[in-house]
Amino acid sequence: MPLAATQRSGLVDQVISQLRDAIHQGEWPLGERIPTEAALVASLGVGRNTVREAVRALAHSGLLEVRQGDGTYVRATSEVSGAIRRLAGSELREVLQVRRPLEVEGARLAATERTDEELALLADALARRDRAWHAQRFDEFVLADAEFHLLTVRASHNTLLLELYRGLTEVITASVAATSQTTLSNAEPIGHHGLFDAIAAKDPDRAVAEAGGFLTELLSRSDADGLSWRGVGGAGPVGVPGSGQGPASPRRAVPRSAPGAAPPC
Repeated sequence: MPLAATQRSGLVDQVISQLRDAIHQGEWPLGERIPTEAALVASLGVGRNTVREAVRALAHSGLLEVRQGDGTYVRATSEVSGAIRRLAGSELREVLQVRRPLEVEGARLAATERTDEELALLADALARRDRAWHAQRFDEFVLADAEFHLLTVRASHNTLLLELYRGLTEVITASVAATSQTTLSNAEPIGHHGLFDAIAAKDPDRAVAEAGGFLTELLSRSDADGLSWRGVGGAGPVGVPGSGQGPASPRRAVPRSAPGAAPPC
């Protein structure tokens, strides 16, 4: 989404709105470094102080993380997710406990509401999860697993449930990584074929049992293995999108402001 030059009234609010939209719409993905302050100033046609104030506001809301000497990174894709990341801290068990009722209800509804197209998407995500497991590709396994869960909830056709779950997406992805980091090399992963089969058969009772069963097992594994991560916000497991670990994503170019844009103030 190209950034447009702002008008002179309410500059900070306008910049906040544009930066937030760029994050929400995926222009700057989770974990990616956003354009430099100088690039934002040039693109938006505002002064450095305006950009700094907008970035500070978004950092306070949990969407951005300012790393001194390194740049500013996308920490969460929504205010709900940002708040959850701050509240979750390093308590993996709490995230798993919240996942359980959301995913169990999502699975129950998906079993009765899913379409054939949604079932095909679930099958594709599950196949990619299996391929990543057999190839020992950790990052791909985590992303495919998290996608399978999100697609399951989406197939519930319950808008509120989906929005609540989407707000948890980043911490759920991190929890998938935390509960998989030892599994990928030492044991079989918790399978989801039973859940898929229940949704395919439109059997809500079995779907509930399958979803509740594997999340209960995840809780047991996390307790037995003492699994956690070094803080959900910005310091999750290596390789998790938004974890703040590993090489930084390349900076994205920011479109120039439109002709006649207001000069920096």
